[in-house]
Amino acid sequence: MKISIEPRSAEAPYEQVRAQIAGQARNGTLPAGHRLPTVRALAAELGLAVNTVAKAYRALEEDGVIETRGRHGTFVAAAGDAAQREAALAAQDFARRARRLGLDREQALAAARDALRAAYGAEPEG
Repeated sequence: MKISIEPRSAEAPYEQVRAQIAGQARNGTLPAGHRLPTVRALAAELGLAVNTVAKAYRALEEDGVIETRGRHGTFVAAAGDAAQREAALAAQDFARRARRLGLDREQALAAARDALRAAYGAEPEG
C-alpha cells in the first residue's frame, strides 16, 4: 500500500489517507481481503497522529470500503460493489429528503450539482 501525504494540500491529512485507500481499493491495487496496517503502524509510517489515521479508517468503514474484524485486523472489503450500493442508498435518501423539503426536480438536481461541484471541483458530466 502506497500513501503519500501532501502537507500543503488544502485537503486534510485524514481525507488524503481516506481518499487514497478508497481509490486503491476501487482500482484493485488493494484487493478485497487485503489486510491493512494497524492505525498506529500507518500513523507512524506516515508521520501522522494516531487520531488522524483512526478518523480515516472510521470514514472508510462507514463507506463500506474496509471492515474491522476485531483482533484479526482491518481488511479491504469488496469496495466496488459496496461503494456503488452506498452511493445508491445516499442518492435515494437525498431524493426522499429533497421531496420532503418541497424541492422540485430541478431544485433538487441543482443542489446535487452544487454538492458535487464542491466535492469534485468541477461540473459533473452527464
